[in-house]
Amino acid sequence: MNITLSAEADLIRKARAAARSRGKSLNQMVREYMQSLCEMHEAQSAASRLIDLMDEGGGDMQGRRFDRDEIHER
Repeated sequence: MNITLSAEADLIRKARAAARSRGKSLNQMVREYMQSLCEMHEAQSAASRLIDLMDEGGGDMQGRRFDRDEIHER
């Protein structure tokens, strides 16, 4: 799918130079940024769902703390 973006010529020139210095095209850099943005959003959504589940669980450790050996026990 193709999209059209608009930006000032100076910004595009600088972005192309930055991409070139990394051995990439501006198009590739934009694709990678969009992928990273989506992955970050998915991770934040998953973390938010996990926090909601923890809140719903209502567990109470009554002040108990795990020691190092218990945390790493397999």
